[in-house]
Amino acid sequence: MIVVTGATGNIGRPLTRALAEAGREVAAVSRHRAAVPDGVRHVVADLARPGELAAVLPGAEALFLLLSGGLHAQAARPADLIGEAVAAGVRRVVLLSTQGVVTRPFGATRVAMRGLEDVVRGSGLEWTILRPGGFASNALWWAESVRAQRLVAAPFGDVGVPVIDPADIAEVAAAALLDDRHIGGEYELTGPEVITPRRQAEALAAALGSPVRFHELARDEARAAMSRSMPAELADDTLDILGSPSPAELRVSPDVERVLGRAPRPFADWAVRNVAAFR
Repeated sequence: MIVVTGATGNIGRPLTRALAEAGREVAAVSRHRAAVPDGVRHVVADLARPGELAAVLPGAEALFLLLSGGLHAQAARPADLIGEAVAAGVRRVVLLSTQGVVTRPFGATRVAMRGLEDVVRGSGLEWTILRPGGFASNALWWAESVRAQRLVAAPFGDVGVPVIDPADIAEVAAAALLDDRHIGGEYELTGPEVITPRRQAEALAAALGSPVRFHELARDEARAAMSRSMPAELADDTLDILGSPSPAELRVSPDVERVLGRAPRPFADWAVRNVAAFR
């Protein structure tokens, strides 16, 4: 059995489907009830509550670990989850980390994630670490304003990064869970090109077949909006990257193609596949 945390999100959903289609037994873990593919066992559990993941792990051979927002808080103890996996006899863990562990190693959230990576490496488990940059699916933040006003409001309109399609992260995660060749791999995951918010709005307009206006937000406005759905520290970290990406954060990584044998999908493909959210 493979346990997938965050199983109903933008990464977990396609990962769960891919593993089920590969004929593997899957336990899909999320905090709320949700539909899962036929044959997949769904488990409601909150990873931030001690013992809730541990109850799912007996009999599991592998774990995909995606930390929910609460596990990024300063008082959180995500390393305990690795201890629970070891105690349950799990053999392999694939950790969803972040590119910032390497590119901006000194922020509070990245220090914590780097510590978790160290725990994983020292756990005795087979492991793979995935470090994606910005997600194409962050554009869903704009869905309501695009539906209501055909408007994208975002900071740093002409500053871009190579955002990655979560479906590509899911495919890499599936490969890491199923293929021994990825044991000990540390993969930086990006899209195929640097794309700005303004160009993302243009891609959404093309997918919709109607114009979409772009309005540039001040940083403080963006921080206030982002802090409603993530810790303020994580919002600040994200805005630091979006506003002033380093050369390393602008680099298009070859790792998706190395693992999957194809180039990563561009943002325009994500926009077409997800256009219903913006109609």
